[in-house]
Amino acid sequence: MKKNITKAALASFLTITSAPLFAIPINDNLSLHGAIRARFDYDPDRDIDKLGIDTVRLALQYNSSSWIGGVRWRYYGKAYPYNYTKKFGDISFPEYAWVGYKFDDNRQLQAGLNQVPFGLQPLFGNTFTETLGYPLGFEDLYEVGVKYAEQRGDWNFQGGYYARPAWQGKGTSKGGVTYSNVPSNADSYVTDGSNNQERNTFALRVSKGMDIDGWASEVGVSGLTSTLENADTNANGRRYIAAGHIYSKKGPWTVQVLAARQVMSPRNPGNDDVVTFGGYDSTYNIAARGTLYTGDLSYDISGTYLKYINNLKLYGSYGEFQKSGREYKDTQRFITGISFYVGSSVWIATEWLFGKNDPYVGGSSYTQSLAVGGTNHWENQLYMNIGYYF
Repeated sequence: MKKNITKAALASFLTITSAPLFAIPINDNLSLHGAIRARFDYDPDRDIDKLGIDTVRLALQYNSSSWIGGVRWRYYGKAYPYNYTKKFGDISFPEYAWVGYKFDDNRQLQAGLNQVPFGLQPLFGNTFTETLGYPLGFEDLYEVGVKYAEQRGDWNFQGGYYARPAWQGKGTSKGGVTYSNVPSNADSYVTDGSNNQERNTFALRVSKGMDIDGWASEVGVSGLTSTLENADTNANGRRYIAAGHIYSKKGPWTVQVLAARQVMSPRNPGNDDVVTFGGYDSTYNIAARGTLYTGDLSYDISGTYLKYINNLKLYGSYGEFQKSGREYKDTQRFITGISFYVGSSVWIATEWLFGKNDPYVGGSSYTQSLAVGGTNHWENQLYMNIGYYF
């Protein structure tokens, strides 16, 4: 059991150093990898039945005895939901771009556009769509700065300073052409939008591996604080987030739970109860204060079926964002899905999404669902992503 506990404790540390499963080696240290993905969206209530190209992403990864690093770039366009662009590639931006130094097997330093150490890593759950933590701006978050990570027995320590979010990529949005969702300059279609830029972010994540009644587990806490510079008032506000998480695995079962409280005090010229965020070529409002709860349960099915299908995973994820604004309607999201490989390079995820005041589901207001709210009733739709990975 001690061996399993150590593996759980190492999980977050290893995710920042592991090489992709399938890659094209350039030399002993450098490899090229990437993905070409298609997506299928089905929502009969909105007459959506779309199949098209989703993403092309290319990356280089370097790993030697002392030096590590990587860069990954993403391309989108033309196909739904980016059918407002003329051609594929009209939207592109970096996901990450960093270099690092390994002092030894347990300690390393990263600099550049790297993942901010916060919460469950690398993601809050198993869904392709990700949890509500992603549009809220603290799941799958990459910013420009320096991070130190150390594994000390069953303890894992990560801390970072980030001067700013990623620079804007190529797209149509005034402030939302980035991979991660960050405080942004609102586009004209965002009612009550603001223009805040995040600067001087400090993040700390501490976790410990342990055995919980036979479950190999990781229990951790995280904190983040940053400055919100408002370009309209030339005044600075603050952003604070605190979170606790548990990751537990026993046999084929995995449980992941997270709770996080976010408080922002912007200095907007108008409404201080909302802050405009942006990412993936769009901007939208979120409530300045609220609490997020997420839970993810998954089951791994071993073996190979129909000669090629392997690594099956069944999963369910629930999240709720409880807002503190007066008469603001809470957001909820439930996803059930299955993912698997076909052979060794094709990965497919199929998910049924249920959402209430969710900007991603059922046509609820994209710009206001995470703020005052949207349709305020449950909607659902089907999503499938099919990717070839190398």
